[in-house]
Amino acid sequence: MVFSNNIERRFGWLAFPGFLRYFAILDALVYLLTLVQPNIGLTLMLDWDRVMAGEVWRLITGLFAVSGLGMASSFGVLFKFFMVMIAFMISDALEGSWGVFKTTMFCYLGVIGAIAATLVQPSTSLIIGYFFYESAFFAFATIFPRVEFRLFFILPVQVRFLAMLAAVFLIWDGFSSLTWWGVIGLAFANYLLWAGIPALRGKSREVKSAGRRRQFNAAAKASSAEGLYRCAVCDRTDVSNPELEFRVGEDGRDYCQEHLAD
Repeated sequence: MVFSNNIERRFGWLAFPGFLRYFAILDALVYLLTLVQPNIGLTLMLDWDRVMAGEVWRLITGLFAVSGLGMASSFGVLFKFFMVMIAFMISDALEGSWGVFKTTMFCYLGVIGAIAATLVQPSTSLIIGYFFYESAFFAFATIFPRVEFRLFFILPVQVRFLAMLAAVFLIWDGFSSLTWWGVIGLAFANYLLWAGIPALRGKSREVKSAGRRRQFNAAAKASSAEGLYRCAVCDRTDVSNPELEFRVGEDGRDYCQEHLAD
């Protein structure tokens, strides 16, 4: 998605450097709160009936509901720590590639889309935070596909393959519920607009460019094979008969040394 300098100058105050970093930190803090209140997620979750009754804050706290439902454990804390580190890396990479303003707009739309997805399928209320994380992960994998992660801290796997696997699970769920396609469309609209569609356009341009290069190389190769000169009388060329000398006659046509006088 293209942002002109005018748009950024006009709405630049909306930029939030490190938005994804802060989101990950808040998510981790909510997870740690489960040590004190294991079911805090039920208090945080997005419930539209309660939102309409005045509990508007659930629109924001619902993003962290999943972390609030998990029982904290030593392994869970370690896993959450690495999630935060990965979120930091993704945040820095996206801001380095897109700039702070465009990355912030990506995050805002990701949050709005994830919340809107619950209107299509209310059961997704507990996983809207995951939708936001996943959209950022897909964007990172699209822009930096060859970055390697250590699966189970041992096996090196390029991030594009992990993203493909995650996409397969998302799409697979779509075959069991038509409304799920609406959920995907809303929750990942930010990815499609900022990374997915631009990547497809870039790939299309690369394919067209490669085709033009192949045509040019083929033409150059054919021209080289035919040679620069072809005798108008005997059809011999400077490639087929390099021992001959060729000249351009008064009529503008090429002739070998044997037929030039003719």
